[in-house]
Amino acid sequence: MSRFEGDRAAVPGPGDHVVVVGLGVSGEAAARHLLRLGASVTVVDDGDDPVLRDRAVSLGEARVLLGAAGDPGVGAEAALVIASPGVPERARILAAAREAGVPIWSEVELAYRLARAPILGVTGTNGKTTTTRMLAEALAEAGFRSAAAGNIGRPLIDAVVEEHDVVVAELSSFQLHHIVSFRAPVGALLNIAADHLDWHGGFDSYVAAKARLFENQGADDVAVYHDDAVCSGAAATRGRRVAFHESVVPSGGAGVADGWIVVPEGRVVECEALRARGAPIRANAVAAAAAACAFGAAPEAVGRALTAFVPLPHRMELVAELNGVAYVNDSKATNPHAVLAALEGLRDVVLIAGGRNKGLDLGAIAAGADGVTQVVAIGESAVEVVDAFSAASIPAERATSMDDAVGRAAAHARPGGTVLLSPGCASFDMFADYKARGEAFRAAVKRLETAHTTGEGIA
Repeated sequence: MSRFEGDRAAVPGPGDHVVVVGLGVSGEAAARHLLRLGASVTVVDDGDDPVLRDRAVSLGEARVLLGAAGDPGVGAEAALVIASPGVPERARILAAAREAGVPIWSEVELAYRLARAPILGVTGTNGKTTTTRMLAEALAEAGFRSAAAGNIGRPLIDAVVEEHDVVVAELSSFQLHHIVSFRAPVGALLNIAADHLDWHGGFDSYVAAKARLFENQGADDVAVYHDDAVCSGAAATRGRRVAFHESVVPSGGAGVADGWIVVPEGRVVECEALRARGAPIRANAVAAAAAACAFGAAPEAVGRALTAFVPLPHRMELVAELNGVAYVNDSKATNPHAVLAALEGLRDVVLIAGGRNKGLDLGAIAAGADGVTQVVAIGESAVEVVDAFSAASIPAERATSMDDAVGRAAAHARPGGTVLLSPGCASFDMFADYKARGEAFRAAVKRLETAHTTGEGIA
């Protein structure tokens, strides 16, 4: 048996052969640190492009096999396999490693074993990046040397070896799926809705992956979780449970009362002081406040951080107001749950939706889209989107490009209403990522704005 199977504190070093599957940002970082530790490293990736080749060169002594991730023999011969986020669980190299009894970790597990400071974990279907940033900034305002890392963009393993008092990690279901001993003294579960079912194989497996955030917690640790049945069931911990809600205050938990965000430790900040509005942002702020105060931050310091917090682009971002219509970029919404959260409280919405479906039920959007008056569908799933909304008696039509979608949406929009890009799908059918999709929406709206100013039509 590999020593990594039984020893929950073991760290790779000289004499250990470790295979890293995937040469993305986290895979490259894991390989770098493994080499630093003296391990023998093989990196495999089924892609082969200039970016991957440059990363391969930067790894120096590592053996890099591009286009070879499907070779099952590579993983079976290792002492340990590090699986990058998104590498399918059914990948032959991982299946072969499991069959050979080779332990499989995520980069998060390796990072945890090298960490010099506590790691607080944030997971959920939507809102992870915003909450992670809020929490890290709240802790910094409270006097902790904090850093945000993980799925937020910076590899966790790079942050944990630096001099910090605490690291806040955004954790995806992929990363949590392959932990072993990872423990978060404070973990936050924001929400759970159907997502990535093509990877996990079903909703129950997806929930189980999220729930792993709490499985190694001890009696002194804290589980912060949204006050709903699914999250409550998933937040099984040996420690203290703190439920949160964006509209009320659960018993003994965190929430909103008399216009204030409150946590068990006291009042934090007035909701009106937040720079971004809406139920999703408010929920993120409550969760971040609860987690920060549970770790020891003073409520007043957390309130100052939340008041100053500026959300990232592509998250309910107001692009322009034309003829009394708000044009809002919510390109980051890549699943139905995120779209429904975006729609909460809006009326007279022309919704631009569609893209690459991830095996999700797009009909769930139509079923809860009370404020939507018209839909413009884009991308691979356009027909599916049109069918779903038509079945719900909501008019829907297809567009061939983002400019076409914005033009069609503008034609249907009513003064006082909103044109909302909230796709509910991945972007990879038409764009490099959700950011590129959001930029395309911005550009199309700006062209529409220019056309209105000059009296010309949009192309």
